[in-house]
Amino acid sequence: MKLSHNIAVLTFICKSNAFIAHANHHASTILQSTANKKILPETMATNHLRSELLSLLSNPEGHKDPSIRSEFASKLDAYSKSEGCDPNDVLFAIGSSIFGAEVTPPSKKSKTNGDSAKAKEDDLPILDFDYMKSFMKEVFLSYGVAPENAETCSDVLIESDKRGIDSHGLGRLKPIYCDRMDDGILFPDKPIDVLKESDCTALVDGNLGLGLYIGPYCMQMAIDKAKKHGVGFVACKNSTHYGIAGYYATMATDQGCIGFTGTNARPSIAPTFGVEPMMGTNPLTFGIPSSDPFPFVIDCATSVNQRGKIERYAREGKDTPRGAVIDDQGIERTDTEGILRDMVLGKCALTPVGGAGDAMGGYKGYGWAATVELLCTAIQSGPWGEDICGIDRATGKPKPMPLGHFFLAIDIEKLCPLDEFKKNSGAFLQALRDSRKAPTGPGRIWTAGEPEHDARVERTAQGGMKVPLSLQKNMVALRENRPGLKEKYPKFPFEE
Repeated sequence: MKLSHNIAVLTFICKSNAFIAHANHHASTILQSTANKKILPETMATNHLRSELLSLLSNPEGHKDPSIRSEFASKLDAYSKSEGCDPNDVLFAIGSSIFGAEVTPPSKKSKTNGDSAKAKEDDLPILDFDYMKSFMKEVFLSYGVAPENAETCSDVLIESDKRGIDSHGLGRLKPIYCDRMDDGILFPDKPIDVLKESDCTALVDGNLGLGLYIGPYCMQMAIDKAKKHGVGFVACKNSTHYGIAGYYATMATDQGCIGFTGTNARPSIAPTFGVEPMMGTNPLTFGIPSSDPFPFVIDCATSVNQRGKIERYAREGKDTPRGAVIDDQGIERTDTEGILRDMVLGKCALTPVGGAGDAMGGYKGYGWAATVELLCTAIQSGPWGEDICGIDRATGKPKPMPLGHFFLAIDIEKLCPLDEFKKNSGAFLQALRDSRKAPTGPGRIWTAGEPEHDARVERTAQGGMKVPLSLQKNMVALRENRPGLKEKYPKFPFEE
């Protein structure tokens, strides 16, 4: 991409008075992890360089000044060589696309061989689940979350780590929940209001409290109604990120019900034959009891890929599969580095399950994503799209993202004996696993919920969860910043 084009793109973004916010929030999993972080001695130089780079970006005309471009390139190069530099930092993409600074992120300067990477993985500390849940609960308490809600919030997060869904457990504690509470765009202890209710239904307002306690409240309400009347449905408005959707489906299966839930999110999926991000990655999640040691739980996004997967392709030097991403010219992109750059600039969108166009049934994933969006907004009169992007375009500041959720529970005993249902579902699922395997495959067929069960068994056997360096740093930063944590956690197990 030529620099002249990059200047035009930057000028367009600057017109919204939100360049810094756009850059920071469009890649939230990368940048929010450093937001509001207390500068520790070992990372002071790195953080200082990063702050200087962000200051250079605050000048809307800076990209036109050769001296500023040169200064940006010099500081970006120094940042890339500093200890603790994040190789996935969006600043590298901005430097390349906007300032013409071709600085290679540290992870791409020298590829780590497989044996070395495995050795590092093996060296990661393993922390007990109870210890980690207790730590997360104390963090929530430090923000003023009510004790019973703090218990619930920490349970949702640790359950994700137990299931091997590392992206939604401890990894989300600081960048999603703590940083957003720090920014004042979600609140630690808002009441839950029931706006309308019947025997089988309810409409609930979360008042922008933590979705981690709003979600369980709503799902339990749906289950309680199902136990009395056969079916319970609860719609929720003004909630926030509620963690893994599978948690709620499993709440239902644990109590003898079929569970169904979904949530909308900030826009990232383009509709079939469109190029503009309009819908969230909107998971559509079912839970069905079974005679297996685990329920059938399908919990996945309605997009082909999420940004985190594309970032992994970049780390591995792989192309993105065709059909997973489309740019604003309607081109199905596979150039992973270019995709990440253009996603920062708002020039690419994720495609729905089935991919771009209709050749592989992309309209099906589009339809499912739209279904979730409708169930999360139509009943609730809730916002969608740009209104839940998380950025105030007029000021460039973070703004609340009022999300909608829905929860459905069906009491199986009202239709047939629960044991009979479990036997029937278990027999079918076992038949799937026993069916003929592909000769080129791994030699095993899984059913939904089984990989998570395998992860739970493995992690329980090893004594807990491995905590990578980035999350260790987050834990230290929270301890240093949050009242009362330093006294309760003077030294973490990985600091011994």
